[in-house]
Amino acid sequence: MFRTKRSVLVRRLWRSRAPGGGEEEEGEPGETAADSRAHGAGGGRGCCMGKSGKITKAHLGSEAELKALTHAVLKRLKEKQLEVLLQAVESKGGARTSCLLLPGKVDSKLGQHWYSLPLLLCKVFRWPDLRHCSEVKRLCCCESYGKTHPELVCCNPHHLSRLCELESPPPPYSRYPMDFLKPTDSQVLQGPGDRSHWCVVAYWEEKTRVGRLYSVQEPSLDIFYDLPQGNGFCLGQLNSDNKSQLVQKVRSKIGYGIQLTKEVDGVWVYNRSSYPVFIKSATLDNPDSRTLLVHKVFPGFSIKAFDYEKAYSLQRPNDHEFMQQPWTGFTVQISFVKGWGQCYTRQFISSCPCWLEVIFNNR
Repeated sequence: MFRTKRSVLVRRLWRSRAPGGGEEEEGEPGETAADSRAHGAGGGRGCCMGKSGKITKAHLGSEAELKALTHAVLKRLKEKQLEVLLQAVESKGGARTSCLLLPGKVDSKLGQHWYSLPLLLCKVFRWPDLRHCSEVKRLCCCESYGKTHPELVCCNPHHLSRLCELESPPPPYSRYPMDFLKPTDSQVLQGPGDRSHWCVVAYWEEKTRVGRLYSVQEPSLDIFYDLPQGNGFCLGQLNSDNKSQLVQKVRSKIGYGIQLTKEVDGVWVYNRSSYPVFIKSATLDNPDSRTLLVHKVFPGFSIKAFDYEKAYSLQRPNDHEFMQQPWTGFTVQISFVKGWGQCYTRQFISSCPCWLEVIFNNR
């Protein structure tokens, strides 16, 4: 009857834990069974889920064990820290929250396995099938980003993303013929004397570009639909005349969208939304291949979408393909919610309801 604020916060956190698994949703006409998976935040498997497999009891431990261990960890947090964690969990990472710094050398045993505190909280609140720290990547907003052995480590589960396992053979539905678009007028911003930005972003609805080109100077950019879901490129503020019900439906699912980040090893895309995004990039694939892959990136996952060194190696002087389309190697295309390819109803990205073209400055 007389609950303390602390006990209320702990109860709300436990109720907000990630489900053990999600049911698959039906896909759109023309999609294979594999394509229809994971349209929600928790369901399905695909090329980006890699080798995670089924969730086992030995892996998760019992519900009672998980609850006892989680409550033991939460007891160590101050009220302010509990509030930060609750805000991050209930907003599903949509709210920008501060780091949750705790001693980094404390591990906990769950079932037959030991987990660090960041990994444990990620298992509880985001990915129940998470197994090892090598499966996650810190976001650049985190204080622990880039630190190898910090005394205090951030345990905010929404300051980490899950890595796509590109070494896994992708399913056949993701292959499609090369469909290079004609150069857009965004290329006029990429002159050799212009170094004020590292990329420009164009938003498209089907075959029509909507709104202005967005020039990116900051290392990290949020691309989202509605304010105040981020600080960056708000697609909802662009004027669109497209009345298609499908376009409007997909718009409503963009939500928190993606985060685009330029890092030391390349450009990363983090899926902040509740639905998959689909990415095509020449640097993700074998440069000798005559087809490119469309990679499905699930909610909460990150992928290195662009590699500068690979892009330069692709632009060989004797490569006729790239002499004809000089910006192909420096362009990434990203579709929200709907994919494209041979086994979809959409063969080309220009048929997707809502998508982005990211053109990188070649320094």
